[in-house]
Amino acid sequence: MKQRLNVLKSLVKKMNEPLSIVGFSSISALGHLNEKNQNAYNSKSHALTRLDEFWQGKIPLETQKVIDQLRDKQSYKHLDKTALYAIHAARQAMKMAHWNKNEIMGINIGCSRGPTEKLEEHHADFLQSEITHIQASPSTTAGNISSWLAQDLSTQGPMFSHSITCSSAFYAFLNGIAWIKSGMVEKFLVGGTEAPLTPFTIAQMKALKIYSKMDVDYPCRSLDFDKKENTLVLGEGAGVACIEKGRKNEALCYIVGWGYGSEKISNSVSISKNGISLQKAMLGATENHNLGSIDAIIMHAPGTINGDKAEQKAIKSIFQNKVPFCTSNKWKIGHTLGASGMHSLDLALYMLNNNKVVEVPFIKTSKAPKQIKKILINTVGFGGNAASLLIQKAE
Repeated sequence: MKQRLNVLKSLVKKMNEPLSIVGFSSISALGHLNEKNQNAYNSKSHALTRLDEFWQGKIPLETQKVIDQLRDKQSYKHLDKTALYAIHAARQAMKMAHWNKNEIMGINIGCSRGPTEKLEEHHADFLQSEITHIQASPSTTAGNISSWLAQDLSTQGPMFSHSITCSSAFYAFLNGIAWIKSGMVEKFLVGGTEAPLTPFTIAQMKALKIYSKMDVDYPCRSLDFDKKENTLVLGEGAGVACIEKGRKNEALCYIVGWGYGSEKISNSVSISKNGISLQKAMLGATENHNLGSIDAIIMHAPGTINGDKAEQKAIKSIFQNKVPFCTSNKWKIGHTLGASGMHSLDLALYMLNNNKVVEVPFIKTSKAPKQIKKILINTVGFGGNAASLLIQKAE
């Protein structure tokens, strides 16, 4: 009996052991260079642009040229932007982590909409000619994102793509954590990618009546709980992280908590007034942690009336009258759907490593903490699901 208890204690200790993020890179409306991207958080201006009467978080021209070079040099002309963004971000993250090609590692890249641009292009061609291109099916299959990433990196090991809407990137984290802790692999490449700035996708958001129509200094009013209209703005990009078990000396941060939750769908956007799925995710991520030790929360906060308020209520339900400093970056780069969790992680890493909060410039925020050592990051999406990560400064 005593031996059995010791085995159980050992298993519990293993499951609770932190993981390290040893490499990270992102692409967004801020650009494709990690240091330059994070320095952009020092500015109170946003990176959204107005195109065809709609605000969009489009990658800058300099970054688009880098993606175009990748497409041309590697003969990746048939690949959707989702795969190209993921490939570029993964190369940079691997370089930072000093991981080698040909290693056995897992790859899981989440994407809410899939290869959106190529799908719309091939479908438009079919409607016109009733003929499809030879690459129509391979290039529009969601699974091609991770498989092409593995091809590009010459890696060996499990690889898969998935969609769990706007929580896709964090479910990649959950999968990577599970694979590592099972002992099946020692390293995992996780992330999210999205390229939703297409006519049909924007039309879908308009149909839901959640897309921003505001012609103001800050068209996405994420965390403005007094707004009278929805202000979601779509953005594009990707983020990829390299994770390993244990506390690594070279870690950018430690992953010390993770959680997920779901709830019964009761409306078109699949989130209840009290954000039940988010409450479950946050409870899981903060289990075994003193809530008072959490210094900040990066909210999902898409800029919609109901979405922002539901998350606010969920946070208050968990933290009561001791709600940490809350912020978001969707006002700055837009909502990148399945990749949004990675862009929130980008913001969290900046705050951790600079011991500096990033405020939402058009709202009154709570007093900034003196020390930033733990940050809770939330994601939630259509389908009534949510996922949260708790990260800690590597010291």
